[in-house]
Amino acid sequence: MARINLLPWRAERRKQREREFYIQLGMAFGAGLVVLIGWSLWMDARIDNQAERNTYLQGEIKQLDDRIAKIKDLEKVRADLLQRKQIIEQLQANRSQMVHLFDELVKTIPASARLSAMKQSADSMSLDGVSQSNSSVAEYMRNIEASPWMGHVDLRKTENTHDASRMPYTFGLDVRLNRPGDADAAPAGAATSAAPAAPAAVPAPLARAAQAVAGSPAPAATGTAATKPVAATPATPPAAPAPTGAKP
Repeated sequence: MARINLLPWRAERRKQREREFYIQLGMAFGAGLVVLIGWSLWMDARIDNQAERNTYLQGEIKQLDDRIAKIKDLEKVRADLLQRKQIIEQLQANRSQMVHLFDELVKTIPASARLSAMKQSADSMSLDGVSQSNSSVAEYMRNIEASPWMGHVDLRKTENTHDASRMPYTFGLDVRLNRPGDADAAPAGAATSAAPAAPAAVPAPLARAAQAVAGSPAPAATGTAATKPVAATPATPPAAPAPTGAKP
């Protein structure tokens, strides 16, 4: 005999499916929420880590900036010291230059010219003065170019003022200064080293003077005076007894 179920089983199955759906939906929502929370925590950790790295890098950059500023200050101090050193070396090298320049100005200027102004700028010097004629200016320029401490000279101006003074011509010169090198100092050193050799020739004149005082004949052998100074001394003892024998 067949059995017929008249209960509302379709509604119960629908409710069961709805219950399962809500359970699965809640589980998916919970899983998504857990994943979201985990991802948020991971991103926060990365952001904090990057912030710490940025803070560390900013601190290192600040230290490097301080060091760079100190290095720049040291470089500035070094540049100032080098500049002072160069100025001191230049002053040390040019310490005796003005003495030589004044000496050369006195030696080179002719008697028919006179200086009225002088100005030095680095390795050049300008001279202003008066002279009797243009030939005196030309002579002065030649003397300057022949000087070891002054080199090329340019005539800036020359003018005849037509006044009644002894020096009616005014002139202006631009002179380039020189510094004698070691080549100029070498002949001076050779001359000074050769100077002590001069006393070697002194014994010969002394020998001749001794012969003249002793009464020996003046026209003695000139070539052998330096080689035979002893030969002249025996001639003096025989000459001494002669006056004693003639006295009685």
